[in-house]
Amino acid sequence: MASKAPAAKTAGRPAGKTVARSAGEVRIIGGQWKRSKLPVADQPGLRPTPDRVRETLFNWLGQDLTGWSCVDVFAGTGALGFEAASRGARAVTLIEQDSALVAQLKKIREQLQASAVQVQRGEGVAALKAWPLASADLVFLDPPFDANLFAPALQAAARAVAPGGYVYLEAPSAWNEEQLAPLGLTLHRHLKAGAVHAHLLQRSQLL
Repeated sequence: MASKAPAAKTAGRPAGKTVARSAGEVRIIGGQWKRSKLPVADQPGLRPTPDRVRETLFNWLGQDLTGWSCVDVFAGTGALGFEAASRGARAVTLIEQDSALVAQLKKIREQLQASAVQVQRGEGVAALKAWPLASADLVFLDPPFDANLFAPALQAAARAVAPGGYVYLEAPSAWNEEQLAPLGLTLHRHLKAGAVHAHLLQRSQLL
């Protein structure tokens, strides 16, 4: 769930403060928190993954993520990460830079009593670069479409994910095998939904 990295300056309010207004809700589709609703703040650049795309993604992944270690980068609403935790992931880290969204994610975690979920404030690419090598089973990447973060985010994700593990990528255009091969990633599944290209990528067994 991408969110614009810098906090927006709002007229009449101190710079650097983000005012989160409700812009609707998304729901968790499966697992122990099925049908639970997550608020979507009214913020520039916040683009929640549609329910239909998330449902397809978790069908690709096989529904049950018991024991998986997941990282939701540019977490935004946290829908991808909370969905993974709902389906049994043993550890889910939500990484988000915006302070208001971080506070919202922590509130949702408390409401759901999601003990497997950790919320980390920070810039997504930098956090992934610092992630323990080849330790994640699944990395979610949904950076802001107007930021030039796709290549560095994929490079960092390929380093963080274990051999045979997965990287989920949302982007405004399709990534092909020629672009992915130098990163050690292969295209496992692809879906175009409106202006969004959803990719499930797999890490080569060889590092």
